[in-house]
Amino acid sequence: MQKLMRESSEAESLRIAIAQAEYEGREPPTVLRPELPPHKKQSFAEVMADLNKCPLFMTEMEENDDIAALQALSYEGTPLENALDFKIRGNECFKVRGYVDAREFYTKGIQLLAAEERRRNNSNNNTTTNRQQNTTATTTDSSSSPEGAKEESPEEITSQREALEVLYVNRAACNLELENYRSCWTDCASALRLNPSNVKACYRSAIALLQVDRIEEALDICERGIALDAANKSLHQVLGEILERQERLSFQAEKAAALDETSRRREKLLQTALKARNIPTRTTEKPFVLGGGKIELVPDPDDPRSSLSFPAMLLYPEDYELELVEAVNEMDTIEDHLSYVFPMPWDKQREYTIGNVSCFMETKDGGMLKLGRRVPLLEVLGTGKVEVEDEHLRIFVVPHNKADAWVARYKKERVAERAAEMAKKRVGRAKRW
Repeated sequence: MQKLMRESSEAESLRIAIAQAEYEGREPPTVLRPELPPHKKQSFAEVMADLNKCPLFMTEMEENDDIAALQALSYEGTPLENALDFKIRGNECFKVRGYVDAREFYTKGIQLLAAEERRRNNSNNNTTTNRQQNTTATTTDSSSSPEGAKEESPEEITSQREALEVLYVNRAACNLELENYRSCWTDCASALRLNPSNVKACYRSAIALLQVDRIEEALDICERGIALDAANKSLHQVLGEILERQERLSFQAEKAAALDETSRRREKLLQTALKARNIPTRTTEKPFVLGGGKIELVPDPDDPRSSLSFPAMLLYPEDYELELVEAVNEMDTIEDHLSYVFPMPWDKQREYTIGNVSCFMETKDGGMLKLGRRVPLLEVLGTGKVEVEDEHLRIFVVPHNKADAWVARYKKERVAERAAEMAKKRVGRAKRW
């Protein structure tokens, strides 16, 4: 209560002071209102900039003399000296199976020496172009030549290239251990461009290529290495592995080709048998089938005198159940299979018995064809009215007393579905136009 009275008194005093200042023509006193904390008034970019000044949250190094001095400590010396230092560190990591760290050190050394190599190449490429310009400029202005330009000795250039070659081969060894096979053989290729006689590069490249079954390339580089060092046991061992793998792959390819030829011959024979029996088939975009069965000629798929066997689904639409029969011969009757299927565990009322069910197959035009219990399936399929969909027979099994109502309802639903499909096709054609 006292706090409220004090705040009210302060507010009243402030209003009086403002009114008096306005009357006297003076600046009114500053009104102190509650403010947000300083960090709340900062934008997102300002907050991120402040965080980046903290080492824990830094995403890039701040540019100042202290940090530059610390970075310089790691790269004191010539590029060759620094690269050799990275090689030594990489070798130490490699010895203790620290392949990732070793690869990182080798990469740093490669970056240093590869930059020197690019600089020399660019300098050589520009020499011819600049020679005439430099000749003209020299006669008019002797200051055009760079001051303090340092010429590299041939020995230093050779040492740098030898070190770069070793770094590439060492990094290839890391990539090989890490199963980065493409990186391995590209590093080996870089080493071979520097020194075509590097046997280690040939060896590691051959192993990497073998791991991904690039047999011809592996064989070529391995033979190239053996030509350089005929007594190298490791290369001869890899050559044996390559030849063994080549033979195995060749055998597998021949076997696959033979299987493909057999499959094509059997498929052609099967289609001929279906056509001779006047049995139409159809494959849908989204087949609804159980199991992996398919139409076959049995007992011998290579004998045209064999009979056809179909996988079949027995559908019980009134009870939303189904049963898969793996093989139904064309000479079987529906009774042959119902005799071992019935009774079913879910049929508590015993509505499904051989003498109390009707069996149907859907025709191509959406109708229903009733099956005789003792009629071979070939007589029904051979009429050409029933289409075998997705290599499976679909047989609907319905109790006698529900059959007529179910058939009428099913036909009505099929008519509606077909009308919807036709409408969808017409809309699709209209959109294409």
